[in-house]
Amino acid sequence: MNDQASSVEDVRKKAGLRSKIQHQLFIDGKFVDAKSGETLTSVNPHDNTAIAEVSMAGRADVDAAVAAAHAAFPAWSHASASDRGRILLRLADLIEANAEELARLESLDTGHPLRDSRALDVPRTALCFRYFGGMADKVEGTTIPVDAGFLNYTSREAIGVVGQVVPWNFPLMFTSWKLGPALAAGNCVVMKPAEITPLSSLRIAELMTEAGIPNGVVNVLPGLGSVAGQYIAEHPHIAKISFTGSTATGRRIVQASAGNLKKVQLELGGKGANIVFEDANLLAAVNGSAWAIFHNQGQACIAGSRLMLHERIADEFLERFIALAKSIRLGNPLDPATEMGPLTSMLHRDRVLGYVATASEQGGSVLSGGKSPADPSLADGFYIEPTIVRARSFKDRVAQEEVFGPFVTVLTFSSDEEALQIANGTEYGLGAGLWTRDLARAHLFARELKSGMVWLNSYKRVHPASPFGGVGQSGYGREMGFEVMREYTQVKSVWVNVDAKIAPWYAR
Repeated sequence: MNDQASSVEDVRKKAGLRSKIQHQLFIDGKFVDAKSGETLTSVNPHDNTAIAEVSMAGRADVDAAVAAAHAAFPAWSHASASDRGRILLRLADLIEANAEELARLESLDTGHPLRDSRALDVPRTALCFRYFGGMADKVEGTTIPVDAGFLNYTSREAIGVVGQVVPWNFPLMFTSWKLGPALAAGNCVVMKPAEITPLSSLRIAELMTEAGIPNGVVNVLPGLGSVAGQYIAEHPHIAKISFTGSTATGRRIVQASAGNLKKVQLELGGKGANIVFEDANLLAAVNGSAWAIFHNQGQACIAGSRLMLHERIADEFLERFIALAKSIRLGNPLDPATEMGPLTSMLHRDRVLGYVATASEQGGSVLSGGKSPADPSLADGFYIEPTIVRARSFKDRVAQEEVFGPFVTVLTFSSDEEALQIANGTEYGLGAGLWTRDLARAHLFARELKSGMVWLNSYKRVHPASPFGGVGQSGYGREMGFEVMREYTQVKSVWVNVDAKIAPWYAR
């Protein structure tokens, strides 16, 4: 056994994993090294130790994956929709059968607390594949009333080979969000997981083979965004790209896609307004607001990162909220008692801490946290205490820019009109929430908030049946539900002359 294999085996045993940790590219049904031989170290964010050397795809690897997907597309797209669905249903069963292993692998690679991976990430992944397994044979066309004597109907067809770029914050779950609808619709896929968190995506590729997915239908290519991601967006034989990530990268994806005018679906950044009115149930709002920002260390595009409090209840709310934040247990993600793990990378931890300095420079005040924990057992990891910052103005950078960490910006308001102005006062429009007992106010804000999703007396709820996506700089297109099936299909209109009486246009 070579040193690399020995090291990976040691990590596997220490993490309590039964199966081998896959760290190669998955192309045409096989795990292979990158043609260049290049690798990147996958790092455990708890202690900054190496997990594995993961193959990094280059342009030649993308070409190979696209060729495999193109070869597989005719048979897959013409297969019975129910047969495609059955494979996704079998995959959901396999995910549940391997739930503990997947949860541990995700926690090892990302820093998600094991209790989150067990209770949320793995069940949501299985649920999503099961939902779209059931959706596969339910994609319908329409019959349209047109001119007398004609039958006009539409059908929805697979697009072809689609490229998918998956972010690092929820890599396991996002494999199902992306692959589920694409495969149910009959497409073949070239997916690039984030280079820093690829391990659970590669394990899903392995389980897909076990579920019966034909070779070439799914290809998984860890690689740098600037190399593999860029080429997927540019590739002339990829017909659509679905990207989840930052708004800045989303703009580059759009530019790169122009070469063959591929279809583009973007789920980008957010700066969620979480509004607590004076009549709210404070206990529910405090707990819900903590979940909104501190779950997964705040690394979520829909995080409630702007906490907007009515001035009458602000002091009482903050007293309870700060106490709750300080009580959150930081620790090794593989410890079931841990409630908050590390951020996923050192680079990102340093970026988040930089916003603490930015807040102070602009006249804000740190109410809690704002630093790495003092616990020496966490010193080597990428940890940040739950951080609460009060901003001077809703125009401050910490109230406008996506921090993407356990960092919440507190703002106050005195009227509904001011609350709406602040909530809509950013370039983003992904998710927003509000806490109130006033039914009329709740529906009015749901209508007026510039946001793709609104939660009333809750926050950050998702389900495969409910459309997910934003407006403005948060992107366009939708994940989930029937809406996403429109994203992964194209409409064909068919005209049939049944008994139309068409007079000759050129009478002779």
